[in-house]
Amino acid sequence: MEYNFDQVHNYYERLVFEEVARRAHEPSHIEFTSDMLADVACLALNRLPARYVRHDVDMMFYLTEQERQAMEHAMDEVMKFSFAFVLERTARSR
Repeated sequence: MEYNFDQVHNYYERLVFEEVARRAHEPSHIEFTSDMLADVACLALNRLPARYVRHDVDMMFYLTEQERQAMEHAMDEVMKFSFAFVLERTARSR
């Protein structure tokens, strides 16, 4: 029997990577290095629940509007926390 797990991934990974990249261009985040942005992404992913899927469209199809809104809110909160945390820790170590 052959196994193929290539399509399996954490649904939040792409969302977090895209959101970190988008927010990196905000004036308050310009000073973030690529290493700091990677730390932000790791911290954010570790604070979100793992949601493994094969296809992203499957996830969105089965979510209710309330669940979608809750996920958007969670993403916003975790992004704010992660950027602030990494910035604070980096400032302390300088």
